[in-house]
Order: sequence, then structure tokens, then C-alpha cells
Amino acid sequence: MKFRSSLLASARAAIVGASLLSPGLAPAEETPANTRCPMMTEDEVESDHQGDFKGTAVALCCGKCERIWKADERAASYYVKVATELGLLPQFKGKEKELGLDAIELLPQRYCAIHQKTLITPASPSVEYQGVKVYFFNEKAKATWEKDPEAAAKKAIEAGVLPQLKKAA
Repeated sequence: MKFRSSLLASARAAIVGASLLSPGLAPAEETPANTRCPMMTEDEVESDHQGDFKGTAVALCCGKCERIWKADERAASYYVKVATELGLLPQFKGKEKELGLDAIELLPQRYCAIHQKTLITPASPSVEYQGVKVYFFNEKAKATWEKDPEAAAKKAIEAGVLPQLKKAA
């Protein structure tokens, strides 16, 4: 019995030690301060979906957001900058310069043209429409737009999520 519990303790220690050496597995410093998802901004976060940004925990709303967050560090940086400016990530407020967020240039468009409370990044799917780039959270939203771009544009402009079209029109 002692051997088994000793073996379990050693295994746990090895896992924790490996996680500290690997930046992708390193535990975030604290419990996330945010209560809304920094990607799908109307959604409350789930305790079992988290990412981190430079050692600070970020709670997310779902597995989809978690996968996107962890797959692309540049997109995560962009989401942190936008979501901090929107007041969704209080854990980063006042640390923008220290974290390099001040160097990130934001697009005029912040939200998906279809899912109007979901943030986009410069790497998000996009289309050219009336001479300007329109961004979408994912390919499915882009496909919805492409079914009837005029109707989708009208709805998005009315919702205030396409400032680049207001200027072009």
C-alpha cells in the first residue's frame, strides 16, 4: 500500500514539474477575474474552460473558445487587448504597456458581422464588400453572410458593428 501511494505521489510531482517546465502547460497564476467570455462577449464563463495570457488566467465560455484561444497566441493577444478595452478582462487593466498590448493596432470592426456580440481578429475569416474588408468569427458566419450580403450588411450596420462600411458608404 505504501509503495502504491508513494508511486502516485511521485507521478503527481512529475506531472506538476513537467507542467512548470512547459509554457503551454504552465498553470496560470490565479483564478480568472473575468465573468464574461473575452471572445463571445455576452456569454458567461464556465469554470472548466480556461486559457491564460502571459501567466494570467482567463476564463472562457466554451470548448470552442478555449481551442481557438490556445491555438493562436497572436489572436489571444488581440482578444485580450479588445476585451480589456471593453472592460471584460479586469485582470489586465493597467497592465497594457507591460504586456505589450499598447503595440497591437485594432481594426475599426470589433464584432462579427453575423454574431454581433462575438469579437473578431485580423486573422478571422473575411470578405471584401463594397471595397472594404468585413470580418467574421468563423467560416459558418461568413457562409451566412455570403447567402445575402446586402441584407446581412444592412443588419450589421444598423447594429453598429461595421464602422468601416459607414465610412465607405
